[in-house]
Amino acid sequence: MQRIRLRYTKRGRLRFTSHRDFQRAFERALRRAEVPMAYSAGFTPHPKVSYANAAPTGTGSEAEFLEIALTEARDPEKLRVLLDESLPTGLDIIDAVEARTSGLADRLTASVWELRLDGADPTEVERAVAAFNAAEFVEVQRRTKNGVRTFDARSAVAHLETHGPQADRPTDQPCAILRLVVRHVTPAVRPDDVLSGLRAVADLAPPVPAAVTRLAQGLFDEETGTVTDPLAPDREAAAALSTAAAAAAATALVPEGSA
Repeated sequence: MQRIRLRYTKRGRLRFTSHRDFQRAFERALRRAEVPMAYSAGFTPHPKVSYANAAPTGTGSEAEFLEIALTEARDPEKLRVLLDESLPTGLDIIDAVEARTSGLADRLTASVWELRLDGADPTEVERAVAAFNAAEFVEVQRRTKNGVRTFDARSAVAHLETHGPQADRPTDQPCAILRLVVRHVTPAVRPDDVLSGLRAVADLAPPVPAAVTRLAQGLFDEETGTVTDPLAPDREAAAALSTAAAAAAATALVPEGSA
């Protein structure tokens, strides 16, 4: 059985796609692309697809991950192209590797988020960010199916800073961009919880809802404060295997007894 790991996006209007909607669209894409999927046992077999830490509905993302199991080996890049062509624009398969290591979910320990605050005064946003970073504890509340839950939104945030608007997205209105690195903890701290924290510490209230995009997701490096590519270990393992195979082939071609 071959396992393939895929990275996909949620862009534009497709950011409003729920996780269940994506699952249905992806399973249709598997059928259209005639992927030789492995199926679960039981009365209602379903394709063996493992989803990891999906972004909330309404949130854009450049770094969603899943893993599929195949009954026949396929070239990861050719499979990526077939699946990408079978999905609507905005749900794009942008990377594929053969799984050669274990624990993909264990390598998703943090996310890099970008929050675009249209209409917000950059000076006020900078002041709120400074207050949030200076705080040791920022209490926020979130309504859940079991009622209102209170938790700390500060400890999960490893980095938070402001940026100006992107050059390719000019605007005549005030605008601020937040870039933050959030550790995956329990309870999960989401970008809207950080916005609630900014409101709590500095009364920051953007006039329109923030446009939120996950830029990266992976293993958090405590020394550098960066989030690393979770598929890199699989690429490195594949490269090492190829090098070893090439060396073995070269050794086999050397005539016996030659110097």
